[in-house]
Amino acid sequence: MQPEQIDTFLDLCETRSFNRTADRLSVTQSTVSGRVAALERFLGVRLFRRSRAGTELTTEGLRFEPHARALRHTITEARAAARGSDGQAMTLRLGLQNDLAMGDPARWVRMIHALLPQAGLYIEADYSAQMCRDVQGGLLDMALLFTPHPSPDLHFESLGELSYRMVAPPGLGLERLEDVTPARYVLANLSPAFLRSHEALLPGLATPPLAAGQGAIVQGLIVAMQVAGYLEERVVARMVAGGQVVRVAGAPVLTQPIYAALHYRNRHRTLWRKLVQALRRNPGAQEDP
Repeated sequence: MQPEQIDTFLDLCETRSFNRTADRLSVTQSTVSGRVAALERFLGVRLFRRSRAGTELTTEGLRFEPHARALRHTITEARAAARGSDGQAMTLRLGLQNDLAMGDPARWVRMIHALLPQAGLYIEADYSAQMCRDVQGGLLDMALLFTPHPSPDLHFESLGELSYRMVAPPGLGLERLEDVTPARYVLANLSPAFLRSHEALLPGLATPPLAAGQGAIVQGLIVAMQVAGYLEERVVARMVAGGQVVRVAGAPVLTQPIYAALHYRNRHRTLWRKLVQALRRNPGAQEDP
């Protein structure tokens, strides 16, 4: 049983199409078929049933799927461990939601190093859906994200929430909420939860012509396009102190929950429990660095 056979099987579990899996893995359809056939010979069972209606998992395939995910995770961990870590006790691969990495990613490093001073860190920023896939596949050890994507292989812990405030460049007549119109506003499309809260509290600004899915882009548009918009409290504090923006009076404070995503097998391990607890103490890190 080879790692590429496991990867191919798990991709087919998602696509239910040999053609789509071949495209996604950049191989030929015959290669996909060969890998599946080799895996079936090794296991001694049939994993997929192909017909004109499509490709379906057999009962044996359904039973093997969670074990295949566990195998892929173990293989990834084994590869990382075998490469060595230059004398470090461990290397933690951490994913951060783009907005969490935007202002001061070093705050997360400080919190983790306080608990794991001998750990090496690899950090990358991404969106929730991709980070969930990376934790599930073993490419990340933990991810701090806005939107959990449920999976049998993932465990989520609530860490708290971030606060967002509406701001606008000074001197534009946007200092009060009643002055802000959709044409002079950029919508921060950060997550489904954030949008639901925004729509409930600000229905008149729910569908402006300008929107962005990342805080850094929203920040740039506020300054460049001279419009109002929501930014995370840390960013707001710095920009207000620098005279770039003012807080919009009367605008409600919006919050965005933060979650830690772990592989299900790690949910009760002492190290990960301590790390989650440390991150939970002050996830927003609202104070200025």
